[in-house]
Formats: sequence, C-alpha cells, structure tokens
Amino acid sequence: MLIKLSDGREIPVESHKVRIVQKIQLIPVTERLRAIEEAGYNTFLLRTRDLFMDMLTDSGTNAMSDNQLASMMVADDAYAGSESFYKLASAVKDVFGFEYSLPAHQGRAAEHLLAKLFIKPGDAIPMNYHFTTTKVHFEFLGGTVYEIYTDEALKTESTVPFKGNLDLNKFQDLIKRYGPDKVPFVRMEATTNLIGGQPFSLQNLRDVKEIATKHGIPLFVDGSLISENAYLIKQREPGYQDKSIQEIISEIMGLADIMYLSARKSCSVRGGLIATNNKAYYDKILPWLPVYEGFSTYGGMSTKEIEAMAVGIREMTDVNVAGSSVEFVKYFAERLIAKKVPVVTPPGGLGCHVDAKRFLPHLTSFQYPAGALTAAIYLVSGIRSMERGTVSMERDKDRNEVASDLELARLAVPRRVYTMSHIEFAVDRISWLYQHRDLIKGLTFVEEPPVLRFFFGKMTAQEQWSRKLMEAFQSDFGEV
Repeated sequence: MLIKLSDGREIPVESHKVRIVQKIQLIPVTERLRAIEEAGYNTFLLRTRDLFMDMLTDSGTNAMSDNQLASMMVADDAYAGSESFYKLASAVKDVFGFEYSLPAHQGRAAEHLLAKLFIKPGDAIPMNYHFTTTKVHFEFLGGTVYEIYTDEALKTESTVPFKGNLDLNKFQDLIKRYGPDKVPFVRMEATTNLIGGQPFSLQNLRDVKEIATKHGIPLFVDGSLISENAYLIKQREPGYQDKSIQEIISEIMGLADIMYLSARKSCSVRGGLIATNNKAYYDKILPWLPVYEGFSTYGGMSTKEIEAMAVGIREMTDVNVAGSSVEFVKYFAERLIAKKVPVVTPPGGLGCHVDAKRFLPHLTSFQYPAGALTAAIYLVSGIRSMERGTVSMERDKDRNEVASDLELARLAVPRRVYTMSHIEFAVDRISWLYQHRDLIKGLTFVEEPPVLRFFFGKMTAQEQWSRKLMEAFQSDFGEV
C-alpha cells in the first residue's frame, strides 16, 4: 500500500508480515566476476548460490500467500475430475467471468495451443507488442507478428500513462492490407513486458474491440499481469479511481473472446490457463489439451498448483496485492531518477527498466548494451537482472542480426519478496555504476543457439572491461 508520511513523501509500505525467510548472501566481487565469466555474461546461466538479489523475473518468483500454501495441502490428486480443478474453474468464472477453463502448465504452453489452432501460413497477427515466446510460437506456424504500438511506446522518457495502447489507425490499415480472413485474432498484452511493463487503457481496449468486431476478428488478451494493468488503470484512467480492481478486471475480460495467462505472475503460482465464453473455441482447443498438456482437469499442472492458482486469482483483486509490485517499481524508478540514472517512465508493472541506450550511449546495438549492463549490474551488486534488447531478438530469415527497438536492463520486482532496504541497495550500486559507465564495453557471442538465444547463449567481454570495472569497484568499496 502507498502511505503518506508526515514530511509529505509517499512510500510503499508492505501490507503483509514476514513469517518465513530464505537466506541470501553477497559473495565477494572476485567471485562474482568468476560467476559471470562462467555464465558467459548471460544472467540466465548464473547459479542461485552466486546471487544476492534475484530480479531476473517475477515469473514463478512471487511470494505465495499463507492461504495459497494452505490450499495446496487439500489438493485432490485425481487424474480426471479433480475437485481442485472445479475450484479453479469457479474462481475463473467469479473473477474473470469465463464459463470455460482450460489449464496448461504455463503461459507459453497456452500460446502453443492457440498458435497451433488459430494461425495459418500467411496470417498477420497484430498486437500492442510482442513477447519473445509469443513471437516464436506464432511465426513458427507461418504467421507474421505486427507490433502496432503507438508512437509514444518506444520513448523511454515519457509522461503518457498508457504506452501499452494499440495504434487504432495502424490496426485498420493492417486489416485493409491483409483482409479480415488473414487476421486470425488481435492480441493485447497486459502489461507489455518488453517495453517496460506499460499498461493499456480500457478506452483503447474498447476501441480495439469495436474495430475487431466490425471485421469479425477475435480479441485475445494475455492476462499474465492483468491485476497490475487493472491497478494502473485505477491510478491513471479518468473515471476509474473509484472502481475496484475486480470491477476493472471484469470490464477488461468482458471484452476478450479468449484470455490466456501465465499464472506465474499475477496469480503468484506456477501454471497457466486459457479461458473463454465461446463454446466453439472451447471445443476447438479441448481435444488437443491431452495431446500436449494433460487431461482437461489438470492440464500439465500439479493439483497443488491448481489449488493455489484458484486462491491466487481471487487474491489478485485485493488492491494492496495488485499494487504491491507496482508501487515498489515506482519507488525504485523515482530513486534512480533522482540519481540521474536513465529509466523507463512512467514506471509500469513488472519491474524497473534501466535504459541501456542512454546509460551506455557509446555502445552500438550489436555490442549488446542491455546485455553488457545486466552483467555489469551483477558484478557490482550481486543482483541478477534480465537483458531485454538485441540479445533477446531473433535473427531474420537470412540469419542477419536484428536490432531491438529498445535496450533495457529489467530489474523485476517479485511481489512481496524484497524490502525497501533491498531497493535502496540496488539504487546505490546502479548509481555508482552509472558514474563509471565509460568502463563498460560490449559483448561478443561465443555460443549462440538458433532460437531464443538469450536463454542459453554465451558471450565474452570486449577489451576485458569486466576486470577493469571490478578493479574500480574494489578501489572505491575495498571489497576483495
């Protein structure tokens, strides 16, 4: 929750008590250098034992509530007809308003099913912005993803509240160019991960729905961060300040023909889901669920996860739960801005995004500034962040490099995991790094997988810049 102090400042205050703790340690900088070198300057390949704070992602790392953990103890492990599933289906109907639920083991499994069943070669799929696995799934089936974001979306310094909006004119132009029969659906992501966790507005969603309905095009909503998007609508969209998170979620979902999500985010549990009120869509997807995931009442998830997901869906409608990460992200970003560190504004959901292009203007896109910055952040702080830039892009059909629109170092803020002192530590180390940014050079691939290279690719530091940065850090902090 956001609390106003006597001096006029507003700070996020945790609306929970900490009853179970997990030990973490900050290993010496020399060991951090060894760890990042062994990981090929890829933070995905770091081991947990070498981390102080893990801000790689909020996916599957949010703290579960006591009620979620308790619910796992009463799970019904039946292969078919599990009562745990019916609790999940009830939560989906009550909170999202959907009659039909199809569990899947995670969000990308849901994307796989939707791609297989709705996309044909030559199709055009418009969306407010792509996500890495989404684009791979959709284009693997022969479709082409079109990111028809607004002109403001890629401006990292902005006051526009809804940079996740879809450009309506571009949407209509795309339909005219391809014809409605070649547009299987339009996808809206809440919030847009790769451009800084930016939300869309309900007005924009209504306008997208109106255009789509006119041309017989379904609207799919990726609801992985739906409660955060709803919270930002409550904060920023006129007419919604007095609406509850539940009312806003209901209005969003009332416009969707299909909703799918990764439960690892807003639901704070591992798993995934597809939901709809369209019986024809349900019947189209259902036969393929056992082929790729599992029977319809477990869908590749454990029944313990299904129980916890049902609770998490209901809990996400609590304004203090929906806003817990959002307010920490905002505080984090504002503290970095005060230190002159370039970050994405306005702050969104998911995490604090440092603008690597402005942080490291001396590096080109193909020196991977976001990747270099995430490695440097780890070296000086022990904090694992995620590269969201050119390393995360796929090569084109001719295997040429494709530069990313943005170069971001994403520091995710998992829900209810870290405290204000952790954020202050991160701010201190990143601001020190900004003062020594000229020491950071680029990266060069030494091992590059053919797809989703950001997961397993390995690189090396150009000009041995990491060792020089370590020496500067040791000089200032005396750490050995």
